[in-house]
Amino acid sequence: MPQPEVIRRHSLATRVLHWINALSVLLVLMSGLQIFNADPSLYWGQHGAYPERALLSIGTHGFPHWATLPSWQGLASGRHWHFFFAWVLVVNSLLFWLISIGSGHFRRDLLPSRSEIAPTHLLRDIRDHARLRFPRGEAAKHYNVLQKLAYVGVIFLLGPLILATGLSMSPGFDAACPWLVALFGSHAGGTVHRDSPPHGFAGRAVERAAFDGDGSLRSPAG
Repeated sequence: MPQPEVIRRHSLATRVLHWINALSVLLVLMSGLQIFNADPSLYWGQHGAYPERALLSIGTHGFPHWATLPSWQGLASGRHWHFFFAWVLVVNSLLFWLISIGSGHFRRDLLPSRSEIAPTHLLRDIRDHARLRFPRGEAAKHYNVLQKLAYVGVIFLLGPLILATGLSMSPGFDAACPWLVALFGSHAGGTVHRDSPPHGFAGRAVERAAFDGDGSLRSPAG
């Protein structure tokens, strides 16, 4: 009976950094919901604190208490939790980025090649995923181009956008860098900041579900 091939999916550094990120993301999200509940509405442009001008409102009290950190109504405590773990997430993500580049993990596993981003290749991958046709064998051991683009998009686009829009809501940072507020608008930055993480989490969940379908036990990183 042939022995199954054992493939080590992640280095120790990748595992530790990913778990720290997972915990930080969860706590940042829950504390962010606590902050949001202080005014459970989204605004755009220069409008804010006027419920009749809200772009979107989520009830009177916002999200349920079991989804927030802390579980009681406490804006100050929520901000403390949010800021602390947001910076843990930023520092940890930068460390992962540096290690990935230094070890060759980013270039080897995450950076799409020129042939992979060719329109014909992209369309074929999209069509195969839509039909739930996942790669097998050797191809299943590596990220496909859609997964690579998802990683690159989160690392270089969505992540910096969340950080920049979050900083644009900080009074101290506004005083030091008023151009950041002008770039996103007084309240549009807050809406983008609150709306970006769910899209990132949803995309990540879809990407992981795709991995589970096309050989997550053999995937190179995660």
